[in-house]
Amino acid sequence: MVNKVPSVTFNNGQKIPIFGLGTWKSKPGEVAQAVKDAIDSGYRHIDCAHLYQNEKEVGAAIAEKIRDGTIKREDIFITSKLWNTFHRPDLVEGAIKLTLNDLGLEYVDLYLIHWPTAYKEGGSLFPEKDGKIEFSYVDYVDTWKAMEKLVGKGYTKSIGISNFNKKQIQRILSQATIKPANNQVECHPYLNQRKLIDFCQAHGITVTAYSPLGSPDRPWAKPDDVKLMDDSKLKQLATKYNKTVAQILLRYQVQRGVITVPKSVTKSRIIENFDIFNFELQKSDMEYIDTFDCNGRFVPFTAGLGHPDHPFENEEF
Repeated sequence: MVNKVPSVTFNNGQKIPIFGLGTWKSKPGEVAQAVKDAIDSGYRHIDCAHLYQNEKEVGAAIAEKIRDGTIKREDIFITSKLWNTFHRPDLVEGAIKLTLNDLGLEYVDLYLIHWPTAYKEGGSLFPEKDGKIEFSYVDYVDTWKAMEKLVGKGYTKSIGISNFNKKQIQRILSQATIKPANNQVECHPYLNQRKLIDFCQAHGITVTAYSPLGSPDRPWAKPDDVKLMDDSKLKQLATKYNKTVAQILLRYQVQRGVITVPKSVTKSRIIENFDIFNFELQKSDMEYIDTFDCNGRFVPFTAGLGHPDHPFENEEF
C-alpha cells in the first residue's frame, strides 16, 4: 500500500510523498489517533505547523509508530512551519527548536515560512490591540536568510514558503542562496492556481495544495457559504468514476503533480482519501474541472489585511 504513493522530487534531490495528512484544525485528543490511523493506512507524509498547537500530540503518535516498528524515522516525511511572530531573524532558530522539541524529532524534512506577513514578536500567536492584529515589518527576505542557516545546522532538510505570491517568490529567488523547495497554497477547483503553479514549477519550486476539499470545517464558514463538496458537477464525476467527491478532488491534484495534504480525524475518511491511486481522471475531465475556477478563496487571511506583505491584496497571482 505504501509503495503505490508516488513521490515528487525537490530541487535539492529530496523526495516528498505526493500525498499526506493535514493537521490544521485537528483538535487535541483527536490528532494523535488520526496520525496513527494515517500511518497504519499507508500515509508517510504528515503536514504540521506551530500555529496548529498540536505538534506535541503529532510527535507522540509518530514516536509510538516508530516504537511499535510500523515505521522508521527516515520512512516518514514531516513538514512544519514558522509562524508570523517569529519572522525576526534572531527568532527563527528558536522557533524551529520549539517545533522539534514538541514533535520529539531531531529534524524536520521541510520547514516553511507560514505566511509572508510578520506579526509583533514576543506575545500571543495573534497579538491584538484595540481589536486589530499588531504587525511587525520584518522583511521576509531577511527571514528567508535565517531559514537558510537552519539547513546547514541540520534542523531541516529542505526549506520553503507558504502563501507567497509571484512577486514575493521573485524577491526571494533574487536573493536566495538556497532556492525554496516548495510553496504551499490553498488549491482546489474553485481556486486552481494554474498560473502560480506554472510559475513555481518553471522555477523548480514544487507546490503543495492545502484545503483541497474546500476546508468545509474552517472556523469562519457561514451556513450559506458555497460548499465545494456539494458541487453538482463534481457529484456527477464521482458517479461516473464510482468514487466519492473527495476522491475526485484529491485525484485531480495528484494528477496535476501537486502535493496534497487533506485534513481528517475520521479513520474511514483518512482511508477513503488515500484510496485514489487505483484510477485516473480522463484528460477531458481534468480540463473540465479546470473550468470551475472562479478565484474562490476559502482562506482569505483576514488577520493579515492591511499588512504591506499580505499576499492576496493586489497580487498578480
